[in-house]
Amino acid sequence: MDGSIRVSAKTVDDAITEAMIQLGVTSDRLEYEVIEKGSPGFLGIGMKQAVIEARRKKGVEKEHDILEEIKKEAKIEEKKSFKNEFKKEAKKETKKDTKKYTKEAGNVKDSKDTAAKEESSIEKEAENAAAKEKTAVNEKKAPKEKAAETISTEREAALNDHASKETSSKEGNSSRRSSEPVEVTEETKQAVETFLTDVFKVMGMEVQIKSDIDKDGVLCVDMAGDNMGIIIGKRGQTLDSLQYLANRVANKHQAGYVRVKLDTENYRVRREETLRHLAKNIAHKVKRNRKPIALEPMNPYERRIIHYSLQSDPYVTTHSEGEDPYRKVVVTLKR
Repeated sequence: MDGSIRVSAKTVDDAITEAMIQLGVTSDRLEYEVIEKGSPGFLGIGMKQAVIEARRKKGVEKEHDILEEIKKEAKIEEKKSFKNEFKKEAKKETKKDTKKYTKEAGNVKDSKDTAAKEESSIEKEAENAAAKEKTAVNEKKAPKEKAAETISTEREAALNDHASKETSSKEGNSSRRSSEPVEVTEETKQAVETFLTDVFKVMGMEVQIKSDIDKDGVLCVDMAGDNMGIIIGKRGQTLDSLQYLANRVANKHQAGYVRVKLDTENYRVRREETLRHLAKNIAHKVKRNRKPIALEPMNPYERRIIHYSLQSDPYVTTHSEGEDPYRKVVVTLKR
């Protein structure tokens, strides 16, 4: 049919949603025919995707297509292998770091507990010994000597209390300093640029890298070149994985926390616009069918965009379900 598109997805509902996004229309302006209902198969074996043929209803003006990147992403599938390598490497790095930090945290906690127990035991022994000695001496000492000893004991206690407060103050200041954001050094900036250059060289791509530090102290890296859709990947997954590795490189070259943000072809802004439009379409569908709809798994940043886009809608509400990386947003009708 003229002006029609063929869309496939796991279910017919998902295919209808995808068709609305691609055509830039809401559900009441969409006509579709089910070509294949699809089948989930058994344990994922023999699964068939649902296929529909969709088009805009006659007499409806064509809306602005704000989802250009979704169409571009369809051309990226031929280079999935490189994206998978990045995802695997990112997951391995995450697991290694989690085990390392968990082990270090356990060692620190055990050391603190042991030191506290030893200190408590020593203090109790010292107090008992001092009490016994004081009792024995007091029986033999004159009133003047007892008064002098009392003054000396009070002085020692005051000195110990002052030393304890000073040590606690120093530890508090040290902790605050370690948690404060640090300024990105030129060495760290060069290390990140070198890492990205080496990656693109292995990929056989010529990419221009421009890095700058914004007002929040974040190292922002903008990349330009041909076929940058390969770097973005489906739903930005490859770009997010590359950004994670760049953050790992930056934080290995200086103390404190350094944040790196990667972008190309203004993808971050365009993706946010796509998610806002998707949120409105899903909300309209929930109101019409009066049934909750679960979106595909998203990262925390994209989930926040969905929540924010629908927080002012008086008829629907949103919440997240599941565990990362499969955590997703569910849109439900308010009661």
